[in-house]
Amino acid sequence: MEYLDILDEHGEPTGKITERTTAHEKGILHRTSHVWICRKHNSNIQILLQKRSRNKDSNPGCYDISSAGHIPAGSDFIDSALRELQEELGINAKKSELIYCGQRRFLYKNKFHEKIFIDNQISNVYLLKRDIDADKITFQKEEIESIMWIEYYECIEKVRKNEIPHCIVLEELEMLGDNIDKLFR
Repeated sequence: MEYLDILDEHGEPTGKITERTTAHEKGILHRTSHVWICRKHNSNIQILLQKRSRNKDSNPGCYDISSAGHIPAGSDFIDSALRELQEELGINAKKSELIYCGQRRFLYKNKFHEKIFIDNQISNVYLLKRDIDADKITFQKEEIESIMWIEYYECIEKVRKNEIPHCIVLEELEMLGDNIDKLFR
């Protein structure tokens, strides 16, 4: 079982915890870390997308953030981001490599596998510059069906026009822009 800190309306841990499944059944406010991996390839800026496993409890088979995960009770945003990168993609990174892009709070409701799913979360969004071939990434097959590099601005258009199955929030994808531009100047 995975336990999460229950947050107050200001995003601070209350000292109480809940099981992840319960958090999504009842819409309990919790934290996640999102890491977008980027690189410059053939003079184009690209980001890495993962395609979620068809067995995931939410958004199965959809393209998503490079790496994301819930923050276990008692942990913090950055340590969780680094752990998820290693677990999901086999990528080891240092705290100093993560570029903070901002924080998002959102509430999302849907139904997956005949169950109501309520995602009420606060997410810190990070960028990681890493030039690695997709075939060199050992991803977690239980969580991820496949991965792909895509040109950043092409991804924005595909998300905007719903041209690929995705669970990417356009606002978050656009949050990366200024930081990506700074990285590759």
